[in-house]
Amino acid sequence: MDRPATWDYIVVGAGTAGCLLANRLSADPAVRVLLLEAGGSDNQAWVHIPVGYLYCIGNPRTDWLFETEAEAGLNGRSLRYPRGKVLGGSSSINGMIYMRGQARDYDGWAEALGDAAWRWDACLPYFRQHEAHWRVAAATHDDPGLRAFHGVDGELRVEQQRLSWPLLDAFARAAQQAGIPASDDFNRGDNEGVGYFEVNQKNGLRWNASKAFLRPVRSRRNLEVRTDCLVHRLLLQRRGDGMLVAEGVECQSRGTVPAPLRATRAVVLAAGAIGSPQLLQRSGIGAPDLLARHGIACHHALPGVGENLQDHLQIRAIFGIDASHRHATLNTLSASWLGKARIGLQYLATRRGPMSMAPSQLGAFTRSSPDLRWPNLQYHVQPLSLEAFGQPLHRFAAFTASVCNLNPESRGSVRLRSADPLAPPLIAPNYLTTAGDRQVAADSLRLTRRIVAQPALAAYAPVEIKPGVEHQSDDALAQLAGDIGTTIFHPVGTCKMGRDDDPQAVLDTRLRMRGVAGLCVADASAMPTITSGNTNAPTLMLAERAAHWLRQSGRSV
Repeated sequence: MDRPATWDYIVVGAGTAGCLLANRLSADPAVRVLLLEAGGSDNQAWVHIPVGYLYCIGNPRTDWLFETEAEAGLNGRSLRYPRGKVLGGSSSINGMIYMRGQARDYDGWAEALGDAAWRWDACLPYFRQHEAHWRVAAATHDDPGLRAFHGVDGELRVEQQRLSWPLLDAFARAAQQAGIPASDDFNRGDNEGVGYFEVNQKNGLRWNASKAFLRPVRSRRNLEVRTDCLVHRLLLQRRGDGMLVAEGVECQSRGTVPAPLRATRAVVLAAGAIGSPQLLQRSGIGAPDLLARHGIACHHALPGVGENLQDHLQIRAIFGIDASHRHATLNTLSASWLGKARIGLQYLATRRGPMSMAPSQLGAFTRSSPDLRWPNLQYHVQPLSLEAFGQPLHRFAAFTASVCNLNPESRGSVRLRSADPLAPPLIAPNYLTTAGDRQVAADSLRLTRRIVAQPALAAYAPVEIKPGVEHQSDDALAQLAGDIGTTIFHPVGTCKMGRDDDPQAVLDTRLRMRGVAGLCVADASAMPTITSGNTNAPTLMLAERAAHWLRQSGRSV
């Protein structure tokens, strides 16, 4: 039997948001759902072994291999910009850290949007809905306080890490000596403190969005999943009343010509903060001057499409340690074939040890200035060092204390390079382009030095390798931050939701495209401002809400 050419919902992108959307929308057996993914299957070993991110980033089978434009704030450097090209999207290659952000992020959204539905207490149930948290499962008695923040019956596994490092324990004690309190839960709305991150894993394996939400429902007769399908453009039609309607997509599978696929209820974009604005622009939705430069007819002028890009820039300070502690870091543990074999055998036998590692194990949230009301810095601390993820570990014993500004003022953009669907986009994050961001960068490096100088780390005799102690002034540290800063892979905001009177708003507060019926965006691009931490969990919450509203209305309008 021929496959139907029409579905109720077409979801574009089978990443973090798309897998959840496909699950939730197809739960109604009366509707048909088509999920389209430009990448391939996630049945690749390095996707599932946690340390495999080292082999997935920069791998054309799993990563789109994007790069930023040369950045003035990074002293003319361009950066690799990894994005998942596989079922599960970036949840298949990311750091697996489960982090919601701070309550003030969502309360700030609600105030800016004029919509109380985005307050923290209104979003919290949607985090809990899909969560299976180890702490609740392990509780010996019912704890209403714990259940108020965490779920146990959802699909998304949240577990403790399966390793510990004495060096990281010492860093945590040093952070406490520097005035940062200990924390055993970063996800209750105030994440200030230092402690080990919780991760999306199950028994030492990555638990990506595909495993959590898609695999359990692939057998549903009303859900079809197509991989290696690149959507070229949206199919748009203008109704008699003048309203533009999204009727479907034009999609090309490998080795075939582009073909139309139609949706009767809604097209839902879940291609991410890079992919979704690209598709809108290719479809004639965006800034008219940009579209004209590429010979694309403007069907709907929305100047905010592709603008408002926000990301967390990590400033990776590296400290060498005394050679007598040569086995204290992954650099030296894995430097020989014998060391690699021991690590591999430990993982095969127990699913523990370095191969179960998330890229960052220890975290801390604190303030760059005591005058601030809330934490504005996040640390990712690692018992290893390298020039950038995807590159080899250094051959000497060292650790990395990576710090990022949680609330950057700088705003960038994602724009078409050409009308060719295969052409990579122009990504310009505009890091460190405001005086405020440069000051936070300098202050954060000073704070890192203060933590590392505490007595708890003295036994390791840490020596600053990057940026180097000879750099002391604000200007010098900000300049050096531009030399060593890299993305921590958190792009958001390029199709932001906003008030009716916001000329840059692409979506309304229910994630519906302004001026286009039957079209919504339910991924990280919809965030008006970046959350205070890793962005995978907030993206799932946002997709959960979008699915709820779509099922309530039956359409995206």
